[in-house]
Amino acid sequence: MERRRWWIAPSILGIALILALAWGYNEYRTKNELGVALENNYQRLFFDVKKHIENVQVNLSKAMLSNSRDQNVLLLSQIMNEAYFAQDKLSQMPITHAETAATEKFLNQAADYSYHLIQTHLAGKPITNEQMAALANLQQNSSAFNEELAKLQSELADKDFLFSSLNARQNKKIREGNQKIFQTTLVNIEKNMAETPELIYDGPFSDQMLNRKPQGLDNRNVPQEEAQRIARDFFGVNRVKDIDAFEEGKHASEVRIPSYTFNLYPKNASRELPVYMGVSKRGGHVIWMTNPRPVNSNTKISIEEAQRRALNYLEQKGFENMEPNYYQKYDGGVLFNFVNTEQNVTIYPDLIKVKVALDNGEIIGFDASAYYMNHQNRDIEEPELTLEEAREKVRTDFEINSSRLAIIPKGKNEILCYEFKGNYRGSDYIVYINALTGNEEQILQIIKDENGTLTF
Repeated sequence: MERRRWWIAPSILGIALILALAWGYNEYRTKNELGVALENNYQRLFFDVKKHIENVQVNLSKAMLSNSRDQNVLLLSQIMNEAYFAQDKLSQMPITHAETAATEKFLNQAADYSYHLIQTHLAGKPITNEQMAALANLQQNSSAFNEELAKLQSELADKDFLFSSLNARQNKKIREGNQKIFQTTLVNIEKNMAETPELIYDGPFSDQMLNRKPQGLDNRNVPQEEAQRIARDFFGVNRVKDIDAFEEGKHASEVRIPSYTFNLYPKNASRELPVYMGVSKRGGHVIWMTNPRPVNSNTKISIEEAQRRALNYLEQKGFENMEPNYYQKYDGGVLFNFVNTEQNVTIYPDLIKVKVALDNGEIIGFDASAYYMNHQNRDIEEPELTLEEAREKVRTDFEINSSRLAIIPKGKNEILCYEFKGNYRGSDYIVYINALTGNEEQILQIIKDENGTLTF
């Protein structure tokens, strides 16, 4: 009996040691797999940004040379789309909004100014010398942007740079070295972008509009400690293991909504995969949140279920009367656009975006920057035209499926319109008729595919 006791204890310890080693190896392998997936995602985003900016530069050069109105409309449309794509990919990189404030302004203005010139062409007006000079300036900035991105690409390749190490804390020396390379290049890019002269035109990203103050924020200044508590509460106190603030960047003052920025480390998740969040310094509102975790390619959540979860999420966060608009699937998730409704009027400027992971239905993205820029107590006017009178302003062969009142942004103003959705010659469109004057304000084409819906 004594002999048996003598070998039982070591055997149990041996088995426990083997199990512990197996568990540790499995955790190590899982961590490495997550790290590789995250790194591949960041590398892909970086090269996508670079490619989109190259396309912006090339098409701007062509637009300056072209003397054909039809060709210019096509080129300007491509510039607009490439700039939007570049901004979307840039926003998913492991860097703060403040570090790319001037760059985001450039991309927004490249897209918005292209749209403005498209409208000028369609109205039959020639491009003026001042407008051509503005195009030349945008082209020079895109060229400078590409030069810095090429330098950055070369340096990253030489130094075996890992984007994910910008977030990692296990090796301070490597992280600081990588950040120095990355941040130095960002400063150079931002310095060049910040020198863009004012673009004077009537558009949502004109300098006059960009310099206006957010309408939906409280006036109270919030200290960082309170903002940190707000970030914890928004994500879920019980889900957060740790939180810390990260550098806001040299151009923090240029961000449209100045915010405190935080890394949140969820429980039961790798520390190399923090959730990023921005909390406004005025009012203490969560402006944006992104969770860059890899999403499993196996789709388990339907679009309908994802939309229901996104809507519930908004209601829990205090956003009532939000209605789903359009959605787009990409990178294993689906991004929904929600807009505010008041007095049976759809208010498009009050926009919130929510991204849902399709592997488990988790909310992995939230952007309320447009909502807080525009939301206000509105005195909605009574329409001067009836629905029937507005309908008479639309082509008779336009097959209308739905109609309602909506407020749309146009330059510095918001316009009350009748929104008519329907079909014309096999394609879907939205026509906006001014509810006060009867003018045709805007026409959008709806493009639907297996990944969602876009409007142009």
